[in-house]
Amino acid sequence: MSTNVLRTAEGWWVVLPQALDSAQTGGTPTGRAVPVDTKAVTTAELIADRDAVREAALSGEVGTPVSDLAVLSPVTTPCRVVAQMVNYRSHARDSGFTGDIPPAFFRKASGSVSGPGEAIVRPSHVKFLDYEIELGLVMGASLPVGTVVDEGDLASYVAGLVVTNDVSAREVQLTKTQFYESKSYPTFTPTGPYLALLESEDFAHLLDLRLRLSVNGEPRQDRTLADMIVRPAQALTLLARFQTLDPGDLLLTGTPGGTALKAPPKPVEKIGALLPPSVKWKAFFKSQARNPHYLRHGDVVTASIATPDGRIDLGEQRTPVADAHGEQR
Repeated sequence: MSTNVLRTAEGWWVVLPQALDSAQTGGTPTGRAVPVDTKAVTTAELIADRDAVREAALSGEVGTPVSDLAVLSPVTTPCRVVAQMVNYRSHARDSGFTGDIPPAFFRKASGSVSGPGEAIVRPSHVKFLDYEIELGLVMGASLPVGTVVDEGDLASYVAGLVVTNDVSAREVQLTKTQFYESKSYPTFTPTGPYLALLESEDFAHLLDLRLRLSVNGEPRQDRTLADMIVRPAQALTLLARFQTLDPGDLLLTGTPGGTALKAPPKPVEKIGALLPPSVKWKAFFKSQARNPHYLRHGDVVTASIATPDGRIDLGEQRTPVADAHGEQR
């Protein structure tokens, strides 16, 4: 079974199996956490101190209610943050792709990583703010250039999993063809709450993981990893053709369908291709302005990833959306 770990300003915590806390919840199961006796400051250092994590899990302490903890991202920065593009069949359909889709990667600034309850801040020049729930792989070992990773090797390289949200400024992404900027503003990668440290036998259950995202309680994204095009072992092999990864680095593995942005109908797309770029994008975003699914000030995004049996459960992040400087549009 996986072991869930939290990070706060005070240090690292192991989340205990759910237990009844009638004083606080009237008999509803609630999570409790025990501090890890470790000097680890970074995620990489914690992964290297798995013995301390195991000792905390077996300590027998009653623990502290998770609800009493101010939880931070379990992925510390600076680190490498790499993401896969168009890696779910449902998202490919939404994006207008047909036929084979070549694997593609892009980088995000690690300054975009934020906590699972921290507000997503929309920069004042961004009108079309989108969400993308993604499974994050947290590296536990170095991945040198040229490494080939087989399915059976995943446990040798990946230490754990996290919930991430690849927040995107769509007009920057599309008009500038600029993934790095459009996805790298501060708070554009909410991460956590849990770092689920996996045992080798847990990797056989990855395809059962179900990604769910809602906005203000309205379901938007809901798929399992079975919808994924390039799965983790192959993704790491392809990435290692040119990119080294180290312990604590983060790979976002793509998002399923259901984002606010969708490709226009084929006839409209063909007409748009005949227009000058400035005219095309002006017309496209004029139509997008009528799309109610883009994130707005006051929205709350809820994202979770888990297997149906709870064997792997990465927890739930609830991130409000706020305009920069309190300006509402």
